Amino acid sequence: MKVTKIESLHADAGWRVFSFLKISTDDGLVGYSEYNQSYGSKGLSTVIERLSPLVVGKDPRDHERIYALLYATTRQAPGGINAQALAAIENALLDIKAKALGVPVYALLGGKVRDSLRLYWSHCGTYRMSEAMAAHLGKPQLKSLGDVEKLGREVRESGFTALKTNILLFDGQRSLHMPGFARGADLRDFPELNAEKRVVEALQALMKAFRQGTGPDMDLLLDLNFNFKTEGFLRITRALDSLGLFWYEIDTFDPQALAYIRRAVGTPIASCESLFGTREFRPYLENQAVDVAIVDVPWNGIWQSYKIATLAEAHEVNVAPHNFYGHLSTMMSAHFCAALPNFRIMEIDIDDVPWKDDLVTVPPTITGGHLEIPTGPGWGTEVNEKAVRAHPPK
Repeated sequence: MKVTKIESLHADAGWRVFSFLKISTDDGLVGYSEYNQSYGSKGLSTVIERLSPLVVGKDPRDHERIYALLYATTRQAPGGINAQALAAIENALLDIKAKALGVPVYALLGGKVRDSLRLYWSHCGTYRMSEAMAAHLGKPQLKSLGDVEKLGREVRESGFTALKTNILLFDGQRSLHMPGFARGADLRDFPELNAEKRVVEALQALMKAFRQGTGPDMDLLLDLNFNFKTEGFLRITRALDSLGLFWYEIDTFDPQALAYIRRAVGTPIASCESLFGTREFRPYLENQAVDVAIVDVPWNGIWQSYKIATLAEAHEVNVAPHNFYGHLSTMMSAHFCAALPNFRIMEIDIDDVPWKDDLVTVPPTITGGHLEIPTGPGWGTEVNEKAVRAHPPK
């Protein structure tokens, strides 16, 4: 079996683009993966295209050999877009290999250890802050803390047992606060990334409103992203520590600083979603910087992600996937989590364009806030190319 063609497919969702990689072989088998270049990875499709000649003509079942070759050719610029390109290729190759064997991808990782995965509703309220984005989703815009309470009830009534939100400010100057990504209505503090008093107090009010809406049993997670420096993270986490949150999600490229924050607060710390490979994860684990290591399967590749999870297991650390993409990514992450003894909880975006299900042949099955592990060959679903072509990128 040989790879004959590699191509990218894109569907415009108005506020982001769903991107898929398709690898064809000479015996008719096709492998798919999902990747993302809408958030900080501009030009990723071009990088994949430039690396593709090194893959065409190779046996797709030799994915480790192909990955080693691609890594060697990009060794002087590791991580970043190069790593994401390698991951997209690796994920599609694993889909082909599993289909060739007639087994789910998780069988290649040692088999599944569970039949379902507990989910948390990610970016809860985040996308509804913008009038334009809310229109794409067909959802009401969040305009007040009262709307946040209503959303909390919606999550509970949907059967979910956990939700994660971002820094949503309703302090008279309603905005999504993401200066670390140069996003949000109020960028007066960019690039200083300081946790001012108004932000701390608005966050306290936000989480209390979610609690009011969800009731006492819902697990609440707060994503602080890259929006502060160490001092700011400490100020916020200490101020909210009494709320009993499930975790604080903190992004920082300093594992020792993160370990310092972890020791200073009582709420668990999750991080690492922006890291690549065992080499970047290792210092965070060695410094005991996280309670939960977040691994991005579209960024790392499922075979490499499993190596990261094994390293985390050796350090007694649980793992959760970074998964705010489309349904194919959800299935990819589900296969990853299915095989992990140290799985914690899985991220999923529920708010999305109403035609999201059309992009795959088999959408995820969610019951009572849990995702059922797919059982078909490969990922258990494929890209519906006709549906993708119905939404050409602008």
